[in-house]
Amino acid sequence: MKRVIFLGGILTLLTAAAPIPSTPDLGKAEGQCRPGESGPAFLVDLMGLKDRAGRVKIEVYPANDTDFLADDNVLVMAGKTFRRVEVPVPAEPVPRICVRLPGPGTYAVTVLHDRNADRKFSLSHDGIGFSANPKLGWSKPKASTVAANAGGGLTTLRIVMNYRTGLFTFGPLKRS
Repeated sequence: MKRVIFLGGILTLLTAAAPIPSTPDLGKAEGQCRPGESGPAFLVDLMGLKDRAGRVKIEVYPANDTDFLADDNVLVMAGKTFRRVEVPVPAEPVPRICVRLPGPGTYAVTVLHDRNADRKFSLSHDGIGFSANPKLGWSKPKASTVAANAGGGLTTLRIVMNYRTGLFTFGPLKRS
């Protein structure tokens, strides 16, 4: 009898915890740097942007394969790290974008250059980059290959953007 009551209580708790509605703004309030803050934060220098069209979205995940690129709603509901900063592409030759972190530690960072600002990744049109700048293939990189350590202050990351360069290849653009 006690077992039935216990299981019923768990079911009540699970159904009462409604999921966070999906929104492109999830993680933005936590990720936005504020003037005068000294960290912890990543200062992300974007190298090799194809052009200044569209928007840039930076996302920070836990640096493990289970959580890296996991659904943002799932991460937030589980109390795990997820940060997002989304801005129009800055005009500077090497744009620097700040993203706040919950504390010092190891994280995995992605950057999306959404060239037409439709909030969807287009394999043939948009660019992507990862912390530690791994060579890209046809599957997502392992979290260990993109892991970046953040200290208690401002930590600079240089992320090289990758675009489709051939029928089956991705890489940094070659500048002539």
